[in-house]
Amino acid sequence: MRISWLFGACLSLAVSVSAENKNTETFLQKPEVQKFVDDLVANHGFSRDELHKWFDQGRMQVSIIKALTRPAEKTKTYVNYKPMFVSPDTIKRGRAFEEQHRVALERAEFVYGVPREVILSIIAIESRFGRLKGKYRVFDALSTIAFYYPKRARYFTKELREFLLIAKQEGIDPLTVKGSYAGAMGYPQFMPSSFRAYAVDFDFDGKIDIWENPVDAIGSVANYFAKHGWRAGEQVTLTAKVSGDTYLDIMPKRMKLQTTYGEIKEYGWQVTEATVNTPLTDKTKVLPFQLETENGMEYWVGLKNFYVITRYNHSRRYAMTVHQLSQLFAEGQSREK
Repeated sequence: MRISWLFGACLSLAVSVSAENKNTETFLQKPEVQKFVDDLVANHGFSRDELHKWFDQGRMQVSIIKALTRPAEKTKTYVNYKPMFVSPDTIKRGRAFEEQHRVALERAEFVYGVPREVILSIIAIESRFGRLKGKYRVFDALSTIAFYYPKRARYFTKELREFLLIAKQEGIDPLTVKGSYAGAMGYPQFMPSSFRAYAVDFDFDGKIDIWENPVDAIGSVANYFAKHGWRAGEQVTLTAKVSGDTYLDIMPKRMKLQTTYGEIKEYGWQVTEATVNTPLTDKTKVLPFQLETENGMEYWVGLKNFYVITRYNHSRRYAMTVHQLSQLFAEGQSREK
């Protein structure tokens, strides 16, 4: 899955790193890498010679450090962000992908309770149905951030370890796998830890392949959503209106279900549409948010399923785009019935 943080200003770091090594320094020259290798050999059964070969052939990529400072979910408004994914071309490609993999999508919906249109939307946004899976070597991306970006070193060192364990488990040469600048992989753009936790062999061929096998990708996305608590048949969001001058005070700074509907009503929020097969009481945990659209500011109340989408990418713009794109896919399914 794709990672979206605002890492802060780090261009000076990238420049200094570039001037220092100019892509000639290998990872093996860093003490942190030697310590990492020692751990993999001692605790995970790796060959030191093989690890040395990989790290000797890997290269730090300055462009990766630069890319971390400007993820689209953080730098673009919803007005500019949504059209990147919700378009006639996306719908057309989605229809073709759905027709080609209808059996797998229907089985995923049955097994995991996750609508096929949501699965389609994730794969559409993450990799354009497999057309854009990333151009960086995952090994280089994870190693660059782990060993040249101290602010995120702990997390990406863990992800690098997970990636190498995947390579060992699946019999993959880690230097051949391509992905995003943050190391996200395949059709669903899973991070290595997500692969290890949620990826499934959905076509039962004895291996898990989210890079070239869309059936495994479909099952893996559905499993991810199910494990994070997707509620089959329930709504994702509800439209709302606001009043007074305190409604912004109750909006959470992070994407968490930490307030109840009763609490946000006291701050001027009011749902403006009826619920369908979705309980909504004053005790229901909700996530209120606003989005700037072509028609002005809109107000929404996110429910449990909206929160589940944000577990894939911690951005309300991303989650709302997934939801609205899935509605368009669902409309097409309804017309076909």
